Amino acid sequence: MKTLRILGVVVCGLLLAAVAGAEICQGFGPQTPRDIDQKAGENARIFSFAPSHSQMNLCNIHFHNHAEHKAADYSIDAGPGDGGYGGGFQCNDTPKLAAKALRPVSDKVCKGIKPGDTIEVHWVFSSCDVTPGEGLGSCLSDACANPNLRVEAQVFLLVNDSDAADFADFIYGGNVVDGYHQPKAVPADTGDPVQFLGSTTGPSFDASKKCSPLQVSWSVRPRCAELDINSVHAWCKDNVFNEDHAHGVRVLVTDTRLLSAIE
Repeated sequence: MKTLRILGVVVCGLLLAAVAGAEICQGFGPQTPRDIDQKAGENARIFSFAPSHSQMNLCNIHFHNHAEHKAADYSIDAGPGDGGYGGGFQCNDTPKLAAKALRPVSDKVCKGIKPGDTIEVHWVFSSCDVTPGEGLGSCLSDACANPNLRVEAQVFLLVNDSDAADFADFIYGGNVVDGYHQPKAVPADTGDPVQFLGSTTGPSFDASKKCSPLQVSWSVRPRCAELDINSVHAWCKDNVFNEDHAHGVRVLVTDTRLLSAIE
């Protein structure tokens, strides 16, 4: 009987361990988005950081409704989101905006964003010999199916104010530098980017059970910046990426088994 009890305890322990293991994606590399102020990570899948974006081709620009990442400067919980996915985060200065900055715009901007909203913009770069285009499919080709990917990310607080940053300064517009497709610029005055290894994002994935298999080098800037919503509206009307709306966000990944360590 004693032997049976011991055997039962062992089997029960193995079953519990199996259940615990099933709580997260198995065999996947580090995931994104994350709190960039939390450095801990235990994911054992290691891959090399992609080169600087200046040595890669810009393949896509898109943005998300609310910040997917979290940081000290954008930590207001935006709510539960749609379809059971996370709602992301808002810039901490949102409640401080003056009435002038929140004036409604005359048109429906990018299918629904408005002054006072927070967005996270992603400039996606590929090691493939590709040209900028629609979706992440533009980042690879038949001749280059396993590219190095890099995402430069910036969180913006949208305001109806022509004195705020102009999105036209950060778009593509056919810009080629040293043979590489590049945006006109990426934000350079919102703190040193936090760099880490991760994955693609978006609401098709969740915090722990539905993971992205793609490997991405991330550079996420730690501070929000105000951005003139009218300049975003102009871009949504006409861009090579066929982007005309804000994408949903993936719920924050917090399990350190699914995060890389930030050095």
